[in-house]
Amino acid sequence: MPTPSSARNRKPASTARQILRLAIPAFGALIAEPLFLLADSAIVGHLGVPELAGLGLASTLLQTAVGLMVFLAYSTTATVARYIGAGRMKDALAVGRDGLWLAVILGVVLATAGWILAPPVARLMGADGAVLDFAVEYLRFSMPGLVAMLLVLAATGILRGQQDTRTPLVVATVGFGANIVLNFALVYGLNMSVAGAALGTSIAQWGMAAVYLRIVVRAAREHQVSLAPDWPGIRAVSRVGSWLMLRTLSLRIAFLATVFVATSQGAVSLAAHQLVMTMFTFLAFALDALAIAAQALIGKELGAGIPEAAAGQDGRNPAQRTVHTLTRTMIIWGLGFGAVAGAIVAALAPFLGQLFSPDPQVQAAFAAGMLVLAVGQPIAGYVFVLDGVLIGAGDARYLALAGVVNLLIYLPMLWWVYSASLTGGVGIAWLWAAFGIGYLAARALTLGWRVRDDRWMVVGASRD
Repeated sequence: MPTPSSARNRKPASTARQILRLAIPAFGALIAEPLFLLADSAIVGHLGVPELAGLGLASTLLQTAVGLMVFLAYSTTATVARYIGAGRMKDALAVGRDGLWLAVILGVVLATAGWILAPPVARLMGADGAVLDFAVEYLRFSMPGLVAMLLVLAATGILRGQQDTRTPLVVATVGFGANIVLNFALVYGLNMSVAGAALGTSIAQWGMAAVYLRIVVRAAREHQVSLAPDWPGIRAVSRVGSWLMLRTLSLRIAFLATVFVATSQGAVSLAAHQLVMTMFTFLAFALDALAIAAQALIGKELGAGIPEAAAGQDGRNPAQRTVHTLTRTMIIWGLGFGAVAGAIVAALAPFLGQLFSPDPQVQAAFAAGMLVLAVGQPIAGYVFVLDGVLIGAGDARYLALAGVVNLLIYLPMLWWVYSASLTGGVGIAWLWAAFGIGYLAARALTLGWRVRDDRWMVVGASRD
């Protein structure tokens, strides 16, 4: 018969296995989108500096549009997980269906607006000349794939909520491979330049969306869930995502403001910033694998109804103790993974630039930004983990309001960098000191303040 001591010794291992079972496959799936951008950057970067700068500006705008819709994945993951924990599979699939329909509606609206508004928006961001032309070209040829990108977000959230991160890994891996082949063929084989990179990514995204739709439709039919749009359900998904959209909006404003300052520093700085931001996105999604595990596991615990149980001697009920253990473990892992990632980035910083651009000035500025990026990685690991924890708990309102506070703290730092009129490696280094260290530190403080006690668990437990 196991002793209490041996039971306690097994619990962390069990927690670790739960996290790793979801986080390792999620890691591969999460980095698919930044890998798409890395492939585009590497392919387009050898066409010239204006092409790469145009891609950098356009991809930031595109990521802003898609990023604002990330609630399609995050809110769906948490809600589906809570329904799964409560044993309500039909309700879980119905929420997923509503999310998919909302993705189609939003995708069509955004794609139409993006095609029409691409030139004035690119000009508003400070682009002109050849950089403007290439930015508009990339944006417009990306619009056919925008609906698919949102469908992929919503469908991925359904599977994550069902504790399935392996299927998204397979789909993302195949999609990334197809994206590289298509981009090479269109950019160099058909001489489509920047447009080829955008169109290749759009085709790959539609292939991924088709696979997800087949999986979800099959599950809905198996559980006799109607595929027809349910307008009250779609409106409910929209309401649930409104706070997460505000949270994401504050993040995207921070990203856009950073790009604006990089644009003011000249084409070399903008090109280097695009490369550093792409690496930041790659590392962010890698660290966010732990956050995905948090969303699924914590959402399921809070949905199982255990939070209504009586509290123990420590003041926590069984669900709160489990969630506390999961949170503490993932914070430690986030800090550790961030430190390891930072060390690797620092070691590779002097050499990576040659992979993306033959221009020595771009390479030097990129290396400077990468060194600063490396310093901020432990903070990033902490931030992304807690972000996922609170999303899984359904604490979207606090995340939204904290996001506004963080933005207000960051903008004065960014204004100082802009006013200093810095260029080249020095400019990029200070820009990334403001964003990669200052802004992340503000997020770390507001998130850390929230999890100092257990009130955020009660917020999550009251949902659904």
